[in-house]
Amino acid sequence: MYFYAARQPILDKEKKLVGYELLFRDGVDNVFPDIDGDEATSRLIEGSQFNFGLEDLTDNKPAYINFTLETLQKGYPLLLGKEQVVVEILETIQPGKRLLALVKDLKERGYTLALDDYIHQPVWRHFYPFIDMIKIDFLTTDKESIEAVIEAIKPHPHIKLLAEKVETYEKYQLALEMGFSYFQGFFFSKPEMVQSKTLPPSEMALAELLYETSSMDLNLKKITEVFERDVNLSYKLLRYSNSAAFKRRAEISTIKQALIVLGSEEIKRFLSLLFAAQVAADKPAELIRLSLTRARFAELLAISHGKLRDTGMAFLTGMMSLMDA
Repeated sequence: MYFYAARQPILDKEKKLVGYELLFRDGVDNVFPDIDGDEATSRLIEGSQFNFGLEDLTDNKPAYINFTLETLQKGYPLLLGKEQVVVEILETIQPGKRLLALVKDLKERGYTLALDDYIHQPVWRHFYPFIDMIKIDFLTTDKESIEAVIEAIKPHPHIKLLAEKVETYEKYQLALEMGFSYFQGFFFSKPEMVQSKTLPPSEMALAELLYETSSMDLNLKKITEVFERDVNLSYKLLRYSNSAAFKRRAEISTIKQALIVLGSEEIKRFLSLLFAAQVAADKPAELIRLSLTRARFAELLAISHGKLRDTGMAFLTGMMSLMDA
């Protein structure tokens, strides 16, 4: 199984790269598949953060990612560091009190927020104090409509305009003349495909973890045991806990350490996203058995040696020794 995505650069007035919009793909064809928006966002975050490495995917530039109302309510932007992501609010979301509360909360946490494919409605004025960027589709929006948006945001000079789907030099010049700060479209670059091999965690292990984390008082020992039984799930946990989202001073090197440092809320969010993005794949039982045998053997060696403070590191080393296979 592979994780697929496309990235399209976003440039400033000097044509310098400022970030990439990440677009979900489910195969080698560079087109958006016919799937639900919630699923697309979930799978895109799960793959880019836990499999590929978001900082590798975007060359350490911010990732512009579309979020549906449901994924905003589930707190999925919080799985990404505030410097890692620009939260794009999809044009299909109806503006209302529920969305406004979510936007305010993300803004207070320091996230950058954008309105995607913006079509002007007076009700959006309530969101302007918390919005950093408005994206306007230059293929479908006429000049008069764009001018109406520019007029509406005049009392909010902090809001920057991004021209998307800029396909000709003339459209680029028009956007420049109208005061746009950022640009995206085929005139600069088509979306570039990237792929990475996915590591789907066991459905049974995920179900067990969701059950264990449903309690107010988490049983750290039981949760650690479940993670230790699933090599792919453990890999994703360590990849996530060491991601740039947390700015760790020291590397997280054991499952128990990762669970303690993340805390119950972050663990629940992590598992919720994995479950939502789950793509089942058959795993050879013999390969898993051998990984766990190596893990236990390495752990027993460490215990017998008596000099390793955390024998969980030995367990993890043995379990990850067959990751390539």
